[in-house]
Amino acid sequence: MNIKRLKALVEKEFAQFFKDKRLLPIIFIAPILQLIFLGFAASLDVKNISFVLCDLDKTSESRKLTELFVNSGYFTLEYSTENYKDVQQYLDNSSVTMAIVIPSKFGNKIVRKETANIQLLFDGSEGNSTAIASSYAGQIINRFSQNILVDMVGDMKKLGGINAETRAWYNPTLISRKFMVPGVLVLILLITTMNLTSMAIVKEKEIGTLEQLLVTPLRPIEMIVGKLVPFTLIGLIVVSVAMTVMVFGFSIPIRGSVILLFVLTGFFLMTSLGLGLFVSTISKTQQQAMMIGMFFIMQPMMYLSGFVFPVENMPEVLQWIAHLIPMKYYLTVIRSIILKGVGISDLWFEATMLFGMGAAILIASVVRFKEKID
Repeated sequence: MNIKRLKALVEKEFAQFFKDKRLLPIIFIAPILQLIFLGFAASLDVKNISFVLCDLDKTSESRKLTELFVNSGYFTLEYSTENYKDVQQYLDNSSVTMAIVIPSKFGNKIVRKETANIQLLFDGSEGNSTAIASSYAGQIINRFSQNILVDMVGDMKKLGGINAETRAWYNPTLISRKFMVPGVLVLILLITTMNLTSMAIVKEKEIGTLEQLLVTPLRPIEMIVGKLVPFTLIGLIVVSVAMTVMVFGFSIPIRGSVILLFVLTGFFLMTSLGLGLFVSTISKTQQQAMMIGMFFIMQPMMYLSGFVFPVENMPEVLQWIAHLIPMKYYLTVIRSIILKGVGISDLWFEATMLFGMGAAILIASVVRFKEKID
């Protein structure tokens, strides 16, 4: 083995490696970002469980039970109502994860040493979180029944106790795939449309056909539209195929409007296509485009959007960042329409955010692309 030749080859490889300034962040910064996002966001613990309280009793006993939930560190009281019909509205629009309904005469039954009933209603569309939240709630109720009531009336054996009626709406059996499959559909759509867009454009730059198009009478905006329209249609086809597999393969019916789902999917496509267009402007090779899209866009979106890990579990800083990620709102949309069957009246905020963010990203990417080809 010739040491000089080997040394020269190694030096050449290092020189070539450090010459590509765009590749360095992918190699050195991306793993650090992944570790940070995964370390903080990838938590299976459930906390800050939002709930709405429907206290129809309004006695000291009902208030003590509510305080146990609030002071537990797991639950956060977001809303309070005296109308039972409002409870479904809060669960439908994903404003809360759980509802506690305390019926009238709750306190009287405790004083009379009778069994007192309460109702716990959960948003079962997030199966894992619901199962853990239900367990926490059961522990709190047991503690209330065993400790608080003993302090009030003495002998626990003479008490009727508390019977908590627990129900999980939208996914009563808490099957995890009903929560995960719609999320995977979103991920597939993002990966397909963003990667196809960026890699197709970069490929044309690599083989020189993009330069040939620039000398034709085509205007830049025509070139951009001509490239985005096919990928928009591909994205809609991908969604159609994925939903067909979801309905017939996984037995997950679409409870809401399919038309509304496709309209809001179009809003999200503006984001994915815009990101693909942007990646193509900062990439020289297809491999580079794929790596940038994977490490700097897709993985942060996966970790911070609520795809697997609840946003409420993350540190406050990451929660603020999550609110800037379009995928977070599209996940809420697709899970709400498929599992809950809600309409635009409950999803108007998510629809507005999707359209606004998608339009801004697409316009900014188009402007940058035009600057690059001019």
